[in-house]
Amino acid sequence: MNKFLLSLLALGFATMASGQNSYRKAPALGLHFTLTDFNTAASIRSKGLTSVINSKEWSRTKNMAVGMGLSYMEGLSDHIDFAGTLAGTFVAYPVPNKRFVTNERLLLEGTAMANLKLLTDKYWVSPYISAGVGISKYSAYYGAFIPMGVGLQVNLYNEAFILVNSQYRVPVTENTAHHLFHSVGVAGNIFKHKEKPVVVVPPPPAKPEPPKDRDGDGILDTDDKCPDVKGIASLQGCPDRDGDGIADGDDSCPDKAGTAKYKGCPVPDTDGDGINDENDKCPAVAGVARYNGCPVPDTDGDGVNDEEDKCVDKPGPASNNGCPEIAQAVIERVKNAAGNIFFATGSAKLLPKSFKALNDVVKIMANDPTLMLDIEGHTDNTGKPEKNTALSQNRANAVMAYLKSKGVDGAKMQANGFGQDQPVADNKTAAGRAKNRRVEMKIRNY
Repeated sequence: MNKFLLSLLALGFATMASGQNSYRKAPALGLHFTLTDFNTAASIRSKGLTSVINSKEWSRTKNMAVGMGLSYMEGLSDHIDFAGTLAGTFVAYPVPNKRFVTNERLLLEGTAMANLKLLTDKYWVSPYISAGVGISKYSAYYGAFIPMGVGLQVNLYNEAFILVNSQYRVPVTENTAHHLFHSVGVAGNIFKHKEKPVVVVPPPPAKPEPPKDRDGDGILDTDDKCPDVKGIASLQGCPDRDGDGIADGDDSCPDKAGTAKYKGCPVPDTDGDGINDENDKCPAVAGVARYNGCPVPDTDGDGVNDEEDKCVDKPGPASNNGCPEIAQAVIERVKNAAGNIFFATGSAKLLPKSFKALNDVVKIMANDPTLMLDIEGHTDNTGKPEKNTALSQNRANAVMAYLKSKGVDGAKMQANGFGQDQPVADNKTAAGRAKNRRVEMKIRNY
């Protein structure tokens, strides 16, 4: 046995030394159908190979165990391929010196082998011999064996191979049985074969005569409109000190960036507002960009421009945002009316003694349609804050509802409840809490 293996290895190394790399097999994956035969192996051991062949005592295909296998192949040289295979077969395995189990179980066998081909992959058909090592697992039994065999490879356009192989597997461990293993399958290349490109080295070019560039600006004299002054390529070698794209010789303002329309000078800005005259609708009066160079308008002429004027059509002082001032007497009447609004305790129900003051506010609003009213409800800190906020809002709403019922436009009123958050007196005293329970009304015209 050892002499046989040494002979195979010697043949492999000799082949590798004499071969060429051009026909080495690319990495490939294979799928195989397998047949495992224990009976023929037992007959060969007991009667000899010649007797089995002469008497035709080998097992028929239908009596062999059928399985499947996966393999990985890669050429080590032109004549030697590595082949790693994992195969699985359901079979009743005759484990030596163990009770024979008739029910079938999964037999897993893995091998690592060298296939020594008589011909390279250049040829369609190549016979080969194989040898290697293997391991197996059957139920709780693990084993090792030496597979040896012969095979035939059919090359399908160097993209895939049909492989037919028969092996005799010699046990190495006591849990492994002698058996024959046959397989037929197809292996396909994982990667496409890449041809090395042929690099054509061009002959060195003849040395041309050095070009002339008198001003050293990198632009040849033949292309330079200003050959004695350093310039830029975009201006055909002429200089441009201000970088406006107009050559200094054609630029009326060579030190200030400008436009061709103004002969290299900047676009004028007569009023100095930062908006050039071409875009300025009021070129003689300083203005702002959002009004195209014109000043912000003041429609009512009150000195408060329209952007800040809350009453653009009615003149008024800046202190009142451009709106007419409300007479102080009117402001005081509304303030006094707010101080005479009363509610039922803990309720948003208006008491009748509040109506006189509220009716006065109705008259004020009717006399000047420009007026608007803010109604604010406040409480002391007695009770929970969220309840106080709700109560103050409801009281402000009640005041607004009364005024609406008397003809005041609801769109000119706004009601808000602030609860206990804006006290005007100390909540620690009864007098302070009374002042904090209040409704405030603020008159405005914007």
